[in-house]
Amino acid sequence: MYIIAGLGNPGDKYARTRHNMGFRVVDKLADDLNVDITKAKFKSLIGECRIGTHKVLLVKPQTYMNLSGDALREVANFYKIPSENIIIIYDDIDIPLGSIRIRKFGGPGTHNGMRSIVSQLGTTEFPRIRTGVGSGGGSLVDHVIGKVSKYENTILDETAAKAAKAAQDIIEVGIDKAMNLNNTTKKKD
Repeated sequence: MYIIAGLGNPGDKYARTRHNMGFRVVDKLADDLNVDITKAKFKSLIGECRIGTHKVLLVKPQTYMNLSGDALREVANFYKIPSENIIIIYDDIDIPLGSIRIRKFGGPGTHNGMRSIVSQLGTTEFPRIRTGVGSGGGSLVDHVIGKVSKYENTILDETAAKAAKAAQDIIEVGIDKAMNLNNTTKKKD
């Protein structure tokens, strides 16, 4: 069994912001797999599906970004899912807009949602898909939760589609092959 968790903040105010790329990817995956993510459980919205032969929980923590780990810990503990089967998807300002990076493990960097998850799971040994939102050059807060242009929203939708495919690839063909198939490089913003 796997968890694919997208990080974001609940509510319409944050719905199409850069910081909600995790939610956007999980929503795209749910659309592709014809799954509803409406079950409220473990401080999250959850949908169940299959990818290949594996049962998968699509998870959108509703705790706000900085407490994402609280929700993920509850889901993982209840279903006894090992950390290597928990795929976290989130926005990353250190990756150029439109790029994605799959990593097998690693520290949380400056991302508060990832800090919460590492703290609550007690490990950095879980796969993640980082979606590039660029750095913007101004205020970090304004960049990640501020208004996104129509042009950039198009790019973020394309990025979400790439990341949704990458999450399926991790489960279907393994993380090493998924990294080779999906990790993209673009010029820095």
